[in-house]
Formats: sequence, C-alpha cells, structure tokens
Amino acid sequence: MTEDALVIFTPSGKRGRFALGTPVLTAARQLGVDLDSVCGGRGICSKCQIQPGYGEFSKFGIHVDSEALTDWNAVEERYKSKRGMLDGRRLGCQAKVMGDVVIDVPPESQVHKQVIRKSATQRDIVMDPATRLLFIEVTEPDMHEPSGDFERVVLALREQWQVEAVEADLHILRRLQPVLRKGAWKITVALHKGNHDPHHRILEIWPGFHEGGLYGLAIDLGSTTIAAHLCDLRDGAVLASSGVMNPQIRFGEDLMSRVSYAMMNPGGDVEMTRAVREAINSLAATIAQEAQIDPKAIFEVVFVCNPVMHHLLLGIDPVELGQAPFALALSGSLSLPAAELDLSALNRAAQVYILPCIAGHVGADCAAVALSEEPNKSEQMVLIVDVGTNAEILLGNKDRVLACSSPTGPAFEGAQISSGQRAAPGAIERVEIDSLTKEPRFRVIGSDLWSDDPGFAEATKTSGITGICGSGIIEAVAEMRMAGIVDGSGLIGSAEQVRSVRSVPEGRTHSYLLHDGSADGGPVIHVTQTDIRAIQLAKSALYAGARLLMDEMGVDTVDKVILAGAFGAHISPKHAMVLGMIPDAPLDHVLSAGNAAGTGARIALCNRASRDTIEAVVHDIHKVETAIEPRFQEHFVNANAIPHAVDPFPELSAIVTLPQVSYNTAGAGSEGRRRRRG
Repeated sequence: MTEDALVIFTPSGKRGRFALGTPVLTAARQLGVDLDSVCGGRGICSKCQIQPGYGEFSKFGIHVDSEALTDWNAVEERYKSKRGMLDGRRLGCQAKVMGDVVIDVPPESQVHKQVIRKSATQRDIVMDPATRLLFIEVTEPDMHEPSGDFERVVLALREQWQVEAVEADLHILRRLQPVLRKGAWKITVALHKGNHDPHHRILEIWPGFHEGGLYGLAIDLGSTTIAAHLCDLRDGAVLASSGVMNPQIRFGEDLMSRVSYAMMNPGGDVEMTRAVREAINSLAATIAQEAQIDPKAIFEVVFVCNPVMHHLLLGIDPVELGQAPFALALSGSLSLPAAELDLSALNRAAQVYILPCIAGHVGADCAAVALSEEPNKSEQMVLIVDVGTNAEILLGNKDRVLACSSPTGPAFEGAQISSGQRAAPGAIERVEIDSLTKEPRFRVIGSDLWSDDPGFAEATKTSGITGICGSGIIEAVAEMRMAGIVDGSGLIGSAEQVRSVRSVPEGRTHSYLLHDGSADGGPVIHVTQTDIRAIQLAKSALYAGARLLMDEMGVDTVDKVILAGAFGAHISPKHAMVLGMIPDAPLDHVLSAGNAAGTGARIALCNRASRDTIEAVVHDIHKVETAIEPRFQEHFVNANAIPHAVDPFPELSAIVTLPQVSYNTAGAGSEGRRRRRG
C-alpha cells in the first residue's frame, strides 16, 4: 500500500495527495474545498457531511476501493441514530483517507452556497395547461336513477365543461363519496389531459369551490446543475426559481465519464438514477418552501434534459449512448405518472411530460431551446449556442434547421481550472486587465464593486475572494489575450516578454497572478498555462461544432448569434468573440436568451399545444454527428488559436486590436513539450 492517497473532491474538482489516516475535513481545508464545519471536528454539528463514491472512475483514472475510507465509527452512528443522516453519507471530520477516493460535497455541506444562474426569463405564454381546475355541480343520487357517484361526476364534466372520456384512479374513487357529500354535491376537480392520451384523468378532488393553488414544475435537468421554475398553472406566473448541483457529478463531471461509470461499475446506472431522483425531490421541497406552498399542490412536471440525463432519469442504462451509432432507447416525448420516477415530494397523482430528443446526443433540452427561440420561423440565419458541460448548437432559418452537440467539458463551469469553482459568493466573475500596466481588476459574485473601488474589501468581507468561476476564467483569458499577456497560440509570456511581474515562472511555463490574498489568509489565484489549455479545448469544441453546421448549411457567416443558458447571460459577446468561442458577427447581433431551455420547459408546461408543435418540429431538424465527421477535427485544431488560426474576424477587428505577439521563442521542441503539459 502506498504511503499517501489521491483525494478528489466534487463538484469543485480540487484534488491532492494526502498521508493515509488524514481526516477528509483536513484534506478539504488544505485544498480550499468549500466544506463546512462549526464544531471543530467533534462530530456534533454534522455540517461536514460528505458522500464518497466507490468503483471505477475512468474520468479520473482511478479505482476507489470499498476500504478507501476508515470504517463507520461510533461518533457517526450516534449522530445518525439521534439526528438522522442519508444512507451513504459520512462525516468528513470522522472519515479518514485510506486509499484513492472521490468525495462529493453536497450543497448543504457547502459554506458558500451555489448560485444557480438559470433564472426564469420573462415570457408571454398563452395559457392552455394540460392540468386545470374545474368546478362542477353533481346531480344527487336518486332511487329511480341508479347510477354511481362517479358516473354522475363524468356526466357533470361533459355537460358543464364539454369534457369527454374521464378516468380516475382507485385512490380518487375511495375518497369520492365523502368529498361529494361534504361539498353538498359541488366539487372541484384537478383534471389532466395528456397530448397522446385519449382520456382525461382526475388527479385530485376537493369539496366545494377549491381556492387553493395548482402548480407545476419546469425542470432543466443539466449534467452540472438542476434548475427548476415553480409555475402557477392558472396564470403561468413563476413563483420561485431554484436549483442544485447535479449529485451525479461525483460519478463524472461530463456525460461520457458517467456512461463509463455505468459501463465499468455493475449497478452504476441505478446508483446515478437514485441520486438524481433524490436531488429532484429535495429541490421540489425546497422550491415549494421558498414559495410558501404545499409541495403536494404540484400536479405536473415538465423535464428537459440531454440524452444521458434523460436515460438516467428514466432508469435506462445509457451504455448505448457511449458508442456509435449512439442509439436512444426512446427519442419521442414521454408522458407518465411522477410516481414511476419516485418523485414522492409531489402530489401522489402528479404527471410528468418529457420533451422529445432530437438524436443521439442532441436532447430534449435542445428541443426546448428550439421551442423557445423558434429558429424554424426566422427569416435570418441564426446560430443558437446553449453552452454547458455539453454544448448544443442550432443553426438555421425558416427553410432548414441543423443541430449538433459538442463536448466542451466542464471548464466553462469553472471545473478543471486551478483556482476554479462553481458560481458562489466570493467567486471572481468579471475581469479587466489594463493593456499598458498589465494590472487586473475584478468583480466577485455578491458585490457590484470592482476590486479597485473604495469599499470593495468591506463589501467582500463576508464572502471573501474564494476562486474564479466559469465566466471569470473566460473573461480573464480573453483579457490576457487583449493585453498581450497571452499570444495567439495561447502561450503565456514571461515577465520580461510581457513586462509585468505578474507573469511568474511555473515549471517550463508561466502563470498570471490575478489575486494574492495570502496576507489575509486567503487564496492566491493564478491563471495557469494548463488553465489556458483547458479553455482552448472547450472553446475549440464549441467553435468547431458551429463551423461544422455552417459548412453543412453552406454559409460562411451568420446574421445573428443567440447565447443561451447561464453562459449566455453572464459572458460579454466581446470576450466570447476574442476567445473565438463563437463565429465573427456584429456585436449588436450577439444576443442573450437567458435560460432558453428552461423557458422552453415553461412553455410546454403552460401550453399543451406547444407540445404538439415541438414534437413536429424535431422531426424536421437535421442532426449532424460531430463524433464521426472528419471535418470536425480540422475545425477543432484551427480553433485552438485565439481567436482562430484561419478564419478571419473582420467584425471583431473593427473594434478590438489584438497584439501580434509570439512567445514560442525556445524552439519547436520546447513548444512540443509545452503542448503536452497543457
């Protein structure tokens, strides 16, 4: 047995080697991982709960043995018996490292709570929900008319609301007679009509006129975050928006690593399905509490998700999505009871609708973006980019729409970055660098002040400056390119070359010092050469996907670029274009659509006809498969340069002059070594 072990924390991605016997809490503190504790490690406060992962983790190149942590001890047993703790959880102050291990820090154990940036976008929606409340007056029973109470409810619905073909489950029938009599033969029913169901289904009944609410959830189930909007099904109002990290991150940060986990660990898919369903139940309870409603008043859920998340939500092994021809078990829309997905936090009769997937790696979330942004109705050639751990791209107009997915990885989310973190208070989110002095200034989440503004230190005293999130690293790299700290190939220059002591040696490469908080016990935040490479790989995959669609469409430019998702709302078009993440276009033609996938989910939740619309539209969207398209690799290589090795950016050049510098002065051999290190 080795004398130390590799400890990897998710969702932060921070890792390090520690001596055997090191408490997990100690390892977390030394790595700067956001793991709470207020009792000094005595097993009293339970703030340091963690979730270890076991089995094969191909993404990290390690196998986690069942004995990677010390055994469950008396302190943990005492806490669980008195206070309760989810199965599989450990206390970070009690569990000690005994082998290589992957450890997830759940949201409730994080000091700086995740900021879920997928807020609801204002949208006018024609209300026609699949679930609605109807008040009816039911004929009383008559000795001369021996029909059952339910049959007379059906008759009342037909005569008073022109509703045909009504069904009810046994739990409704058991309660029907006392409810009818309590309401003096006047009742309110929650009635659901699925798009492909010939019957109307009674989900709930109340005596008299029910004045309580009727609610639905629109959920964007992403590989990194799960974002939910709680909507009033009577008027479409968004009562609350909330989100959590997807707990499947501990099994792999990207989709293919999760597929690999399922392949290499028997029962791994079941484990991931259970984790995500528990997270959705917890999120539903949290968002209901925030809106001060009873979660049992949630009668409908609409899901949008990528194909791997789609399969894992449904409990379908995603193994076929990990190999050509990337076959889906089901590509069409799906309607089913929420109980079949173990969504116990909702009303017991709640119904689920999942939008159709477009193809193997272009999922229901992309279909939701198409529903929200309607590229199929556009006169202009529009490029829609929804960036997450997996980018989904649409290109087209009223004549033709193409789609593809591109594996950007988690770098845009702040993962795989040396000082990277998820979006949380204290994370650097905006960066500017003076092109003459090379001095930076920045803003952090939770404050509107820049770091050189009076009062910044006081404003950030509570959160501190903890790291850099996805939007921050993107702006930092773009600013470094504009300031001449990074050359077109992505190399960081030395202090002598860039004329700044902020460029510091790091092995054979250099890094740029963005912030030094060591004097106050805070972190030292660098942008390293490895960070630059991670961003280059992510942006190259994104650009190559867009360029591939443009080739297929036979165009060299687009009229409009729409940035969707959290990325689109928080990255400036100029920085995205300087990096070469998106094709060249006039900056005023680059727009943000906010959380377009979430908006599409809300439209489908509130308007039943829109479900028929998107089900028809997806059949007309042509999917381009990046994984088997040889031109993708060529575009990917050319896109490694910042902004691009071949494609001109005339619109960008009109407003930004990029320094013509090259820091590859040590010869081709050294450059080759640098590339391998990145």
